[in-house]
This record gives sequence, C-alpha cells and structure tokens, in this order.
Amino acid sequence: MSESPPARKMYLAIAAVVVVIALTAALARCTGTASSETTDDAYVNADFTVVAPRVAGQVSALDVEDNQVVHKGQLLAQIDDRDYRAAVASAEADVAMARAAIDDATASLAQQQSVIDQANAALAAARAGYAFSRADFDRYTDLARHGAGSLQNAQQARSRIDTAQADVARNEAALKAARQQVAVLQAGRERAGAALQRAQAALETARLQLSWTRIVAPADGMVGQRSVRVGAYVTPGTALLAVVPLQQAYVIANFQETQLTAVRPGQAAEVRVDTFPDVVLHGVVDSLAPATGVTFAPFAPDNATGNFTKVVQRLPVKIVLRPGQPALDRLKVGMSVEATLHTDGARKDQPKVAAQ
Repeated sequence: MSESPPARKMYLAIAAVVVVIALTAALARCTGTASSETTDDAYVNADFTVVAPRVAGQVSALDVEDNQVVHKGQLLAQIDDRDYRAAVASAEADVAMARAAIDDATASLAQQQSVIDQANAALAAARAGYAFSRADFDRYTDLARHGAGSLQNAQQARSRIDTAQADVARNEAALKAARQQVAVLQAGRERAGAALQRAQAALETARLQLSWTRIVAPADGMVGQRSVRVGAYVTPGTALLAVVPLQQAYVIANFQETQLTAVRPGQAAEVRVDTFPDVVLHGVVDSLAPATGVTFAPFAPDNATGNFTKVVQRLPVKIVLRPGQPALDRLKVGMSVEATLHTDGARKDQPKVAAQ
C-alpha cells in the first residue's frame, strides 16, 4: 500500500529540517557562534633554544640523551679544554710579568729620588767650593796688588775659581737630568700599568673561552634534535641540540580574518588537543600577529599583477595556557589542536556604527 502525498511531503520536510540543522551545526563548528570563534588550524608551540658552542674543539663528554629533561645550568656537553687551560696559564703569566714591571717602575722612581738628593748635595758642595775659591782669589789678588803676594798665587787662585764654577755648572746639569728622569720613569710606570690592563683583559678572555668549553642548558626543558656525539669536532655556531621549554608552551591558532572582528587580548580560550580528545585546556588570548601568514612568506603574492581572486587570509593568534593544568606536561611542540575563543565581552564593548 503506497503512502499518501501528505505523508510524503511531511517526510521530506522533516528530512530538510534535519539537513538544515546538520549544516548549521557544521557551520557553527567551523566558524564559531555569535559569542565564540573556533579553528582547527592551530598547533602547540614553544620558544625553544638551539644550543651551539662559542669555541671550537673536540667534544670530550656528552651528559644528555635524546628527549631528556634538563634544568637551567645543567651540563650538556664538554669540549676538550686543555688548549684553553694552557691559554689561561699563559695569560696569568703575562699578568704576573706586567705587575712585576709596575713594581720595577715604582722602585726605580723611589731610587730616583735618592739620585736627586745626591745631586742636590753635590751641587751644594760645588757651590761651597766655588764660594771658597772666590774668596781665596779675592784675597790673593789683593795681596798681589799691594806687593805682598806673588802673581803666581793669584793665577792659581783664578784657576781654582774657574774649576769650582765648572763643578757648579756640572752638578746643576746633573740635578736637572735627575729631575727629568722622574718624568721618564713615571711614563714607564704608566706604560707598565697599561700593559697590565691589557694582560688582565687577555686573561679574562682566556677564562671566558675556557668557561665556554662547558656547554650548559640555557633554560629548563627537554632535549630534542640532538646531533652532537662524543669525539666530534665542533666550531662556533654549530647546532648541537635544542632545549624545548615545554613548561612554557603556548598555542598558535590561525584564524580567518573574518573571525577576528571581536577578538581582543585577554579573552578566555579553550584548547582541545587531538592527541588527548577528552582533555580541555584553558588559556587566554595573549596577542594577535601584526600581519597575516602570507605576508612573511618567501614569495609573497603580488595582487597588483594578473587576475585577482580574493582569498580570505588567516592571522596567527597567540594563546597562553593557564599554568597548573594537569595535561600541560604531556604537550609536545607541533601537536595539532582545536582552539576556541570566547568573544562575549568584546562584542558587548564594540562601538556602535552610526547610520549613514
């Protein structure tokens, strides 16, 4: 017995309603509701650090394995440090030599003061001798004038006064040279001080390079992409491994530009990780990227050439996960997630557009 036309129309209407409901649910899941926006173009990320040496050498020890949890300051690898220890010893010897040079210059300055005192004493004696010779000359000259003395004695007195005057001049020159030598010695001590500073800087550099032979973890995290092996020769900048701080993981969600009208930093977010479908993580919108993803592409499109087809762009949104959630320690960088942003508050705060 065939169905009546009214019954057939009712079945068709019910089927149409079911299809509309299904399409609406699917659309709501893809684009979000009036108070939320959802995307599955999202993944877990973290600001991991690629560890590289700052000095060249052969790796003598490796203290970590793949996927090992490490803490900040923990030793990861050791570069053979014998050459660098020898450089430190050489630099320490240079510092000792520079300090000895300063001590020598200081002692020479102290000794020069004694030389100056000696020159002063000699000059005083020469001046006293000159004064005596001058008086003796005057006496013999007066006697010779009155016929009481011989001309020879007067001439000898004249010779002695000339000799005494020369002694005074010589000792004055010696005193002047001794005083000028002080400036020379002071310059030598300053030069020795500069040499000491240069030697100390070289020693500090050598000690730094020695410390760099110990490669330590820059932060708490997990070791990944380990390529270093014991015995390998590494050079500055060679990527040895990566330290991924999973405790500071966050989510990058690429929303369509049409979904971001009401999205603002500080809004609540929910994250569902594909690996753990029954776990919901809570977070907060941290920031929106300054440009769409295609803007930073190696070959950015040039819409000013050829035919143009409008394509809805996506903008990365950074979501910071709230600390203390049980599933955070199970996250891995690169995991796919589904992110939902709750935009209720932002929509209420949107300014009204005046009617044109």
